Amino acid sequence: MKILHTSDWHVGKVLKGQSRAEEHKQVLAQVIEIAQRERPDLVIVAGDLYDTAAPTPEATRLVTRALTALRRTGADVVAIGGNHDNGAALDALRPWAEAAGITLRGSVRENPDEHVIDGVTAGGERWRVAALPFLSQRYAVRAVEMYTLTPAEANQTYADHLGRVLERLAEGFTEPDRVHLVTAHLTVVGASTGGGERDAHTVLGYAVPATVFPGNAHYVALGHLHRSQRVIGPCPIRYSGSPLAVDFGEQENVSSVTVVEVTATTAARIREVPVPGAVPLRTVRGTLAQLAEIEPPEGWLRVYVREQPRAGLREEVQELLPRALEIRIDPELVPAPGSGTRTAQRAGRSPGELFGDYLDSRGHADEGVRELFDELLEEVEH
Repeated sequence: MKILHTSDWHVGKVLKGQSRAEEHKQVLAQVIEIAQRERPDLVIVAGDLYDTAAPTPEATRLVTRALTALRRTGADVVAIGGNHDNGAALDALRPWAEAAGITLRGSVRENPDEHVIDGVTAGGERWRVAALPFLSQRYAVRAVEMYTLTPAEANQTYADHLGRVLERLAEGFTEPDRVHLVTAHLTVVGASTGGGERDAHTVLGYAVPATVFPGNAHYVALGHLHRSQRVIGPCPIRYSGSPLAVDFGEQENVSSVTVVEVTATTAARIREVPVPGAVPLRTVRGTLAQLAEIEPPEGWLRVYVREQPRAGLREEVQELLPRALEIRIDPELVPAPGSGTRTAQRAGRSPGELFGDYLDSRGHADEGVRELFDELLEEVEH
C-alpha cells in the first residue's frame, strides 16, 4: 500500500499581523495535486490542522475542503487533533467527516477501540491505524485511568502514560498479513524542533522516548515538530514536517510531505516530496545604509537592524523593505545583562528614572523617547 503522510498545516496562521490564508490555499492545493499524482491508498494528517483552537470560518472551510479533496482522490483519510487544535470541536465535525468517508479523531475517547481504524486497499492489502491525538499531561492521566489502570499507576511521568496508552491501542498489532500503522501528535526525545512550535508542548516534560512505539509497527506517522525528519527507534518513525514554514525560525526547513510504500511482509520505503508553494521567509541584517543598497529578497522578511534604537527606526526600515514583518535591533548591539549598565532599584525612584535605566540597558540613546515618556506620564498623572 501507499501512504501520504502530512501534518502541521496550521491553517489560520497570522505571522506578525500578516494573514497567510492565500499561502495555505496554494500549499494545500499542491498537497492535493501530489495526492492526485501519487494515488495513495491512505492519507494521514497527523495533527495541527489549525493554528488556533478557535479557527475562523474561512480556516474551517479551507481545512474541510482540503480533507474532502484528498478523499476524492480515492484515498482513505485519517486525521487527528494536535495541540493547536480544539479536539472537542474537531470531534463535533465527525458526523460530517464520516458522511464524507473521512476518519477524524480530535481528542481521546473513553473507548480505546475508537482510536483503532481498520481498512483495506483496492489491491487487497489490509491495514490498521492506531490514531492518538495530542494529549496534555492532565488528559494523559485521565486517558490512562480510562483504560483500566489503577489510581496508583496514574502517578507516573507523561512518557509512561503515553507508552501505556499506545501499548493499549497497539494490542491488535499481531496479525502477520496486515500493515500496522501508528499516528500521533507528540515530541520524541532526540528529534529536532522546526523553530515555530509552541514551547510549552515541546519541553522535556512532554517528550517521550521512541521506545513507546511498538516494534512491530510498519510505520509511525508523527506530527508536532515542523521539521521533516526520521527518528531512530524500534520501527520506522518519521515527522513529515509542516508543508510551509510557520515562523521565521523555520526558514531553513524543507517543506514537504512524506510518501511511504509498504506491505505486510516488506519494510517501508520512504521518500520526501517537496511542497514549494508558500512564500519564503528570509532574514536580512545591516545598517540602514546597507539595507538601502540590497536587492530585497523574495518573501516575508525578518530584519535585524544594526543601528542604535531610536524613535521612528521601524518606519524607516519598512519604507526601505515593505515586506518586513519583524524588525529588531541586531542582538549583537544590545548590551548583555550586567555589562556595566546600572541595575534599577525601584524604591524611592521616579518612573522617569526607572524608564531611563531601562533605555540605558537597551542601548537606547534617543532623548526624544525620554521626553515623550515624560510628557505621557505628566498627562496621565494630571
